[in-house]
Order: sequence, then C-alpha cells, then structure tokens
Amino acid sequence: MAINESKLNSRIWLSPPHMSGYEQEFIEEAFKLNWIAPLGPNVNGFENDIEVYLNQNRHVTALSSGTAAIHLALHIIGVKAKDEVICQTKTFVASVNPVKYLGATPILVDSEKETWNICPKLLEQAIIDRINKGKKPKAIIAINLYGMPYNTMQIETISKKYNIPIIEDSAEAFGSEVYGRKCGTFGDFSILSFNGNKIITTSGGGALITSSKKLKEKAVFLATQAKEDGNEYIHKTLGYNYRMSNIIAGIGRGQMRVLDNYVSLRRRNYKYYQQNLCHIKAITFLNEPKGFTSNRWLTCILLDNENTRNNLLKLLNDHNIEARPSWKPMHLQPLYKNVPTYLNGVSEELYKKGLCLPSGSNLTKNDLKRIVNLIKSYFGEA
Repeated sequence: MAINESKLNSRIWLSPPHMSGYEQEFIEEAFKLNWIAPLGPNVNGFENDIEVYLNQNRHVTALSSGTAAIHLALHIIGVKAKDEVICQTKTFVASVNPVKYLGATPILVDSEKETWNICPKLLEQAIIDRINKGKKPKAIIAINLYGMPYNTMQIETISKKYNIPIIEDSAEAFGSEVYGRKCGTFGDFSILSFNGNKIITTSGGGALITSSKKLKEKAVFLATQAKEDGNEYIHKTLGYNYRMSNIIAGIGRGQMRVLDNYVSLRRRNYKYYQQNLCHIKAITFLNEPKGFTSNRWLTCILLDNENTRNNLLKLLNDHNIEARPSWKPMHLQPLYKNVPTYLNGVSEELYKKGLCLPSGSNLTKNDLKRIVNLIKSYFGEA
C-alpha cells in the first residue's frame, strides 16, 4: 500500500530529460578513443545528423548553448555597441541577453494572438519608427515559442523589404514545421538548444545553423577562441570558448535517433490535455494555424483570469506536479524596463493567464490522468 501511495504522489516534472539508451554507445566510443575534447567524431557526426534532419542544405555548428549561438549570429551579422536589434518580448531572457553582451539595445515587440509570437504588424511599425529615428535595426530575433512556429512568411517578407536579417530562435522548436519545412531553416541564421529541458538534450548545448559553409567556418573560428591557422597561438580577433565537446555531442547523436518519436509523444500530451479539458470554458488552448506543426515542447493553456491561473498553479505544485507560469515578457523584467517597446497587450495577457503543464516525452498515461483529474477537480468535476 505504501508503495502504491508513493507512486501516486511521485514528482511529475515540467519537462525532464528523456534518455533513449542509444546515447551510451557514442559516449563509450569517445572514451575508448580518448576523444575528450571540444572536437572529434561525435561533434562532426552530430552536426551532420542535424543537417540531414533539417534537409535544407544548411550548415550546423555545435556549440555550448543556444545563447552562445545567438551571440555568434549577432557577432557575424556585425552588431556592435549602440546598434539596435528587434526582439520578441514574449520569450525567455536568453533570447535577448546576447544583444546586451555586444552593447547593443534590444527593441521589444509584442506578440500576435494566432501564434503567440512576434506580431508582423507591430514589427513593421517598429522598423519604420526606428528608421525614422535614424536607427535602422541590425537584426530581428524571432522566437518559435513553446514549439509553435512564428508567422514565417510574413516575417520573411518584412525582413526582405527592409533588408534586415532574421535570427530564428528555435530553441524550443526542434522538430516543428511550417508546410513540411523544419524550423531551424527559416532564418538567415537559426539556433537550437539542447538544454536539459528541451525536446532532445545533451545536458547543455546548442547549435548555430547557417546558410553557407563559409559562415559555418567563421562560426567555428569564433567559437574556438579565434585562433589563427598554424602551430603558434596567434589571435587577431576576439574569440570565445563556445564549441561543444565530443562527449556532449555523443549524447546528442543518441538523442537524434528518437527525436521524431519524442515529438510524437509531446504532441500526444497536448492532444490528451486538449481532448479532456477543452470543454471547460475557463481553459483555452493554442491551436495550430493552417500548415503549422508544433512539436508541442510545452503545452501551455490560458485561464480565464490571473487568479484562476495562480490558484491552479498552486494546486498542481501542492500535489507534487511541476507547473510554471508562462514566460514573463522582457519589457516587464527589471533588466529591460527602459528599452524601447512596441506593445499591444497580448504578451502581458499571456503572462497573466498562461500556465505551462507537464509536457515531457516520458510522461505516462497515469501521469496525464493524474494531472487532468486534478485540474478537473479544481473546476468541480469528479
């Protein structure tokens, strides 16, 4: 009886790592060959695995984090101190901090209701206004929030119209698609994250995706302390220690074998929540626009008001179920409270009413039932 109670009350995490078992063979091979370094066959193999998966003739550089990838993308674009970069305000802080690393200013743009991502109309308004103020933005960082792609076609049209490159932040969207084309291939630069909570993980890590081999070579150069060719340690350029290790990349190679399965499992979670909770009037789900396929990295619901969200959040956590509020917009963060903003209220509404539910690919059916039944109980259902 005690064992059954323990299982019933065991911790359900928001988005835990999910190891497949394939990872170990790549790690063991690295130890066998003594490739314990930020280069090696697993790094090359992991990059190739991602390139094959994306299937758009892209070039991948495996790095220490998704944040490092954004930083390098901004660096390669040529962003410098006092420049401006447009960023989606509804995101995690790691999407915006690299702008500040370079001494540039983020220009925060609000979301659209259809995808919860950067609003095309506000984006164009922001660009026009910044140009009129004599500060044409150097880049646009667009986020695929919670795995839902941003409005790729409209944002690309605006990017080309004003000749401003896009950095596509697909940290949460590996495996998502728009009309069959993988996220991670829509930006002039794109980034992925393999943090411990992502759809596949290397424990920590990320990738920069570029359109040419030449850009990849530049990224690798900068990510390895910008050491010039030759036996001597000659450095003419400021570089960084951003390259992924061969051990970490081995984990990634094993995870790539199960990526599509993990996408299916996360989409299963969303479907279960949606089918069992959609009749509750206080709960709203984010549907996929036509042609969009979200990996459903996190299932995030909207409640009818902030109090309901807070009460439900407390109820879940009191029952050992990890749930989180939706990302707090950057314009509400103390760090970015004084930067220019272009707002419509959508991101603040998403923050106040949004609740992220457990979404791991290793959730069991009993886990899902336990979560759903608890939510139903809050609304007076047995």
